[in-house]
Parts: sequence; structure tokens; C-alpha cells
Amino acid sequence: MRTKETLLRCARLAQEKKAADVRALDVRDCASFTDYFLLCSGTSDRQVTAVAHHIEESLKKEGVRPLGLEGIREGRWALLDYGDFVVHVFLSSVRDFYNFDRLWGSAPEVPLPEER
Repeated sequence: MRTKETLLRCARLAQEKKAADVRALDVRDCASFTDYFLLCSGTSDRQVTAVAHHIEESLKKEGVRPLGLEGIREGRWALLDYGDFVVHVFLSSVRDFYNFDRLWGSAPEVPLPEER
């Protein structure tokens, strides 16, 4: 599976678990360590954990494994590093605090598939 297709698959998986404010950013011109970010929010630590686990387990079944995982158990900010893209699942208040949307605001947004 190609990088952008996998990124969009992650967006759909996050939407399946009712993640809020799902955004994909093309950071190739702003970051040297990855090509894309997927940002999304959960309203509780359980939802953050559920979204992150759903993405990780679904991709694993498709043969795509992360290079690294951080914070899933705590449920405040989960990071799934797939090399060419990084998935950030934030508790809403944590996303507001770190404000990645502003920090990476110069990065072009990648259009996401319509929610089903």
C-alpha cells in the first residue's frame, strides 16, 4: 500500500471510531522526519486509546506495522509512527494545548474521504 493511500486509510479508521476533527497534513516541505501527519481527537482517554488501537490493529492485519508507538496506554496523546507518516490521536484538551494545527499550519491539508 502506498503512503498516501495508507494515510487516508488511517483517516477512515479514525472516523470509524468517531474521532473528531480528523485532518491530514502534507509536511514534506516543513519536516525532514516524515511526509504526512494525521491529526485527530478523542473526547476521553478511552476513545483516544480505542482510535489508536483500531488503527494499529487494522493496519497490522494488512501487513503494515508501526516503527514506534507512544502514549497509547495513557490515552492523552497517542503517537503511531509509520515512518512516512505519523498518526497523532489527542485528547481534545491536549490537542488544544499543543496546538499542532497552528504549529504545522503552513503545511497543505490533504483532502480526506467523506465520512460514511
